[in-house]
Amino acid sequence: MKKFMLFIGGLVALLILLSMLGPIILLGVSVWLLYVIFKQFIKSDSTVGKIGWVIAGLVVISIGLSNIYAVIGVAAAVALYLIIKNWKSDKHESHEQTVVEDDPFKNFERQWAELNNLK
Repeated sequence: MKKFMLFIGGLVALLILLSMLGPIILLGVSVWLLYVIFKQFIKSDSTVGKIGWVIAGLVVISIGLSNIYAVIGVAAAVALYLIIKNWKSDKHESHEQTVVEDDPFKNFERQWAELNNLK
């Protein structure tokens, strides 16, 4: 049942990621353009040039803020990564169940060994 739920979750995350691919790309381009505009703003010596770069930066920021839905796509990409990572780690787990008794005196040696392995 766990594999089925991971599959369904991965499928939903993949569909969300694919539907948000355009805004993700546009958000990345707008962040890159903001970086270029900032570098040009720093290089500019004239006041008129700096005002022009600030206006260009505000336009690019407004374009970037309109693609805020890209954050949902990035969250879906992270969720898809975690689902795939969890799917792969399930293959290596053994399905043996150990019986743990509640009596701490009977399990003292096992617990002490576990504590020593954590260090």
